Amino acid sequence: MSLGNYQIGIIGGGIVGLATGLALARSGLRVGVIESEKDLALHQTGHNSGVIHSGIYYKPGSAKARTCTLGREELYRFCAEHGIAHERCGKVIVATDPKELPALEMIEQRGKANGLHTRRLDHSSLKEYEPHVSGIAGIFVRETGIVDYPAVARKYAELIQQLGGEVHTSAQFLGVKRENNGLILETTKGEVQVRGLVNCAGLYSDRVARLCGLDPEVQIVPFRGEYYQLRPEKSYLVRNLIYPVPNPQLPFLGVHFTRMIRGGIEAGPNAVLAFRREGYRFRDVSLRDLSEMALFAGFWKLAKQFWRTGIEEFQRSLFTRFFWKALQRLIPEVQQRDIVRIGAGVRAQAISREGKLVDDFYIRSAEKMIHVLNAPSPAATASLTIGQEIAQRVRQEMSL
Repeated sequence: MSLGNYQIGIIGGGIVGLATGLALARSGLRVGVIESEKDLALHQTGHNSGVIHSGIYYKPGSAKARTCTLGREELYRFCAEHGIAHERCGKVIVATDPKELPALEMIEQRGKANGLHTRRLDHSSLKEYEPHVSGIAGIFVRETGIVDYPAVARKYAELIQQLGGEVHTSAQFLGVKRENNGLILETTKGEVQVRGLVNCAGLYSDRVARLCGLDPEVQIVPFRGEYYQLRPEKSYLVRNLIYPVPNPQLPFLGVHFTRMIRGGIEAGPNAVLAFRREGYRFRDVSLRDLSEMALFAGFWKLAKQFWRTGIEEFQRSLFTRFFWKALQRLIPEVQQRDIVRIGAGVRAQAISREGKLVDDFYIRSAEKMIHVLNAPSPAATASLTIGQEIAQRVRQEMSL
């Protein structure tokens, strides 16, 4: 059975895959998106904090900083044009300990280098933005916002189809066969003929690369981010977004408070090692996924560096009081009874053989293929820009 004939096949129906498909469709190419799930944006896109990131944390000149700066403003325009719920509300980053002040200073300098409008805050001026927060210093970042990312992804898919492309769900990628003029993608719903493919498979991007004959040189290790919600009667404690000063050695931002575009205040996420690539619950275990981690030398090198942090994250995962204590550093008035567990997301984190957490975007090319092997936050914020850059590579490298 044939699912269709396209110039480009996109593996993965998350926000990066769909943004790439949209950019290619806008350039006049016929695009087919292949998604293994029954619907789009069910994993990282549908389980994140819903934040439009400013770009304040990213090293100036990095792909993250550049694409976030461009993509943020493009996303705001896109949402306004298509009537997607969003708001540019700003956020505060709060230092609660003098030891955090050097990191806060570095973040502020990065923000200025990345062209952001920031304001340095002392203890009293913090209260102007978040009356219930506790901190010795902070930064207000004007450009940060909130949005409904699943709605953004659905709009990308709708536009792809309006431009003549197609989106196939419940179609798991199984492998690829080469032909003189292109590729045949084998899926559980049939074959897809393409001239080239783009791998945006997220949690499975390294496996897809291997199925295509490419050594990705990294392995995806899943980290679960668990969320709580403030009880409605306590929503007054948070006006917009409140973040701690993150650990500069890790690509995670620490548990924080986020006002959601659909209402309510979310708290989280943590970043605990998951035992399955789709390990949304502690009891979700995959022997295949665990064995892959155990056999990957880079995982053990990483664990050796950050085992103490790992134990702390497991404590926050297993015991609500540890999670609550992290939140209470920002807002002392929050009590354990004020938070309710509401779910989790899983981050696809690429790790190198040297045991390094790949911090920036990591994209590899092969004959008639482009593989997106690490697209961490702010990938959703920067999705339109990332999609355009991948589309440009497709046209250049595949002569389309």
